[in-house]
Order: sequence, then structure tokens, then C-alpha cells
Amino acid sequence: MDKVVWTQKKLFGTQEKTGWLTILLLYAILLNIAYLYLNPIFYMVSTMLKNNVDLLDPSVRWIPRSFEWNNLKLAWQGLDYLNALKNSVMISGLGAIFHVIACALAGYAFAKFKFPGKTILFGLLILSFLIPPQTIVIPLFMLIKNLGWMGTKFAIIGQAMFGHGIRGALFVIIFTQFFRTLPKELDEAARIDGAGSLRVLFQIIVPLAKPAILVVFLFSFIWHWNETYLTSLVIGSENTPLTLSLFNLQTVLKGLYESEADKMFNETIRMGASFLIIIPPLILYAIGQRWFVEGVERTGLIE
Repeated sequence: MDKVVWTQKKLFGTQEKTGWLTILLLYAILLNIAYLYLNPIFYMVSTMLKNNVDLLDPSVRWIPRSFEWNNLKLAWQGLDYLNALKNSVMISGLGAIFHVIACALAGYAFAKFKFPGKTILFGLLILSFLIPPQTIVIPLFMLIKNLGWMGTKFAIIGQAMFGHGIRGALFVIIFTQFFRTLPKELDEAARIDGAGSLRVLFQIIVPLAKPAILVVFLFSFIWHWNETYLTSLVIGSENTPLTLSLFNLQTVLKGLYESEADKMFNETIRMGASFLIIIPPLILYAIGQRWFVEGVERTGLIE
């Protein structure tokens, strides 16, 4: 009898300790989820290192017979990588910085001040977050054109300066919710000492808001990096970022190849180009992963 109870405790666990079966089930679920997310990346890396013979051979699935590093070189040339990377970093980096500044100011106002129409304005803010961006693209296009920003990086960056642009409303909500969690005694103590609103914000509140700042910066950077719909409409060819260069790659490759067969089977080059495009945000995430996870938890994005 004691042996049966002992076996049940080991397999199914107790209130204090998790059982082996539970652990195995958790690992099986996590491995399945990891496979779903990582499979496209493994396929991309495997394909970009194949030559056309391996690509057309069904017996070569993951590991090519020989590694074709020239695919990365052709992808680099086809993307005009350094120029497109500079454009992507400027658009994403400046857009994220301006989003942090503008949305923090708006979030601080919603969280700490009382003014007429505050509830209505916050409701409109949430409503703007719910509206699909595709439905307002024509008015936005006309606004950018009338402001003289068409074809320049400012067409994207300028929106972030005013807390608008790609998911700007969400970032205001994140800052608002975070500032509401801070005790009001901090503001009151600073104001008793004679500090104004901006001094309270930048000397007292902002140092405490590092988790929210990091979350907003990383989200804004990644969403600016991956954005293609609006960018393709308002950014000129001389300011093309990496994601849009991928669309132009097919045309460029036709000039690099000599034979018609090579022009048809260029999936290896396109996979190499995709790999080069995702490398910078992956490096950024790898560097800031710990702070990013902590920030997501502290801002209440996950419970």
C-alpha cells in the first residue's frame, strides 16, 4: 500500500512538489510550442545554405550536402544591405525614441492630472487603438502629402513625434497604466519642495518608469522595423528600409543571374535576404531580453 502511494506521489506530485508526469507533460507542450515558432527559422537557415541541386532534391531536407555561402552574398547585394539597414535603423530607432517621449508625456497627463474632457479623450484614445489602420490610410496619406513629408523618412518618424503612428495609442495606454501604479505621495512631496510638473516627471517619475520605457521602445522599434503597408505608400525609393528592399529583390536578382533557370529558382537567395533582415532585431532582443521580460511583467501587460 505504501509503495502504491509513493508511486502516485512521484507520478502525479503533491501540493509541495510537482510529479514526473506533470513535468513530462509541461516539457511536451513547451517543445511543441518551441517547434512551431522555430520551424520557419530552421527552414529559412537550411534553405539559404542550399544550392539549386539540393533545393530540388527531395532527399535533402534540412542539412545540405554542401553549404552555399554565396547565397548570402547575393542577398546582401540584392538588398543593398548597408544602405537599407541605415534607413531601417533611422526610421525604427528615431520612431521608437519619439514614441517614448511623446507617449510618456501623454500618459503622465492622463494618469496624474484632472482636466475637462479627460474621460472622453481617453475613450477616444482607446477607440483610435481599435480602429484598423487600413481604414484611415487615405486620410493619413493626404495629411502626410499636405505636410510635405511624402517620400521622406519624416512620413513615418513625424507621426511618432506626436504620439501617433504605429500603435501610438497603445503606448499611451501602457504609460498611463504604469504611472497610475506609482504612489501619488511622490508627486505631492516633490511639489511641496517647489518642483513643477515637468521636473516631477523627468526627475522623479521617469527614473522609476524604466520598465515601461524599455517595453515601449522595443515594441515600437520592432513594429516600425516590420511595418510595410504604410511605409510602402509614403516612403520614397531613396529611403527604402530593409523590409521593402525584400519586395524589390526579385527585380534585382534578374539582373544578377545569367541563365533563365537560375532566375526561376532563387528561393535560396530570398531566404538569405529574409535571414539578413531579421538578424538586427534578434540581436537587439537578445541584448535586452531580461529587461524586456521584467518590463512586460511590471507594466501589467501580462499577469
